[in-house]
Amino acid sequence: MRRKDREIVDFNEIINIMNKCDACRLALFDGEYPYIVPLNFGIDIEDKQLYLYFHSANQGKKLDLIRQNNKATFEMDCEHNIILYEERMSCTMGYASVIGRGHIEFVDDNDKLNALKIIMKHYHSEDFKFNTNLMKATTVFRLKVVDMIGKRRDNIHNEEKTKKYITLE
Repeated sequence: MRRKDREIVDFNEIINIMNKCDACRLALFDGEYPYIVPLNFGIDIEDKQLYLYFHSANQGKKLDLIRQNNKATFEMDCEHNIILYEERMSCTMGYASVIGRGHIEFVDDNDKLNALKIIMKHYHSEDFKFNTNLMKATTVFRLKVVDMIGKRRDNIHNEEKTKKYITLE
């Protein structure tokens, strides 16, 4: 990473960023070009191993690509704000992001309900009741994260008087 001053390597801080994000983009191999898809996700840590859980219909391009090559890269971001420097007549963007990679594993039918609960926990604080009949039409998979890094551009806490902030969230 070129800007080491923005790098985040602390695991808990990276997890805090992930918890603020509402979509995770997966990049999959698709021949000459990558295939990127935004997905809802859930986070689970088992024996110090981070897993990101996802769901989809039982058929589609994303599943076909995963079956061909289960390696994937992910990206998620949040805390977006425009930082204006009026005196310099310039601006930049504030953000927090996480990028990583890993291997995708399909979740067995016996573990599907628990995996879906992990996803719902990310978006809904209560125990969500699932229509188990719909689970037959759902494929659940998880990304076993092998490495990741966070990055933050946050000038909001600086005391520069020349800035104005616009929050996009």
